[in-house]
Amino acid sequence: MSITGKFEMIKSENFDDYLKAAGVNIAKRAAAAAAKPTIEITEADGVYTLKTMSIFKNTTISFKLGEEFDEETADGRQCKTTIVKDGNKLIQNQKIDPDEATTTREFSDDEMKATFTTKDVTATRVYKRIG
Repeated sequence: MSITGKFEMIKSENFDDYLKAAGVNIAKRAAAAAAKPTIEITEADGVYTLKTMSIFKNTTISFKLGEEFDEETADGRQCKTTIVKDGNKLIQNQKIDPDEATTTREFSDDEMKATFTTKDVTATRVYKRIG
């Protein structure tokens, strides 16, 4: 099962509540709700790159599995992030003082399901594989 590829969002559930729990302001939540992002994941020599592209903002993170790195979230917060691979899943843990957030991306032949959790609030976004 390949975790690399290009994915287009087709479904989103409870994302506004998740962003609210994460402390994202209403204007940025409205922009996030309107966005239908495309995600592209590539890997070269053990370095993964995850690009999130939408009409509002594009973000890119590059990382090695299991190594902590500094990340700026799409809404501008700074965090310490670690991403690990567990079978067909990428599990991203963000430490955003004083909180933590986890995103689990589960891959199948035709889609990626992303589950976002912070402060006991969970959201799900489903992406179809387009490349």
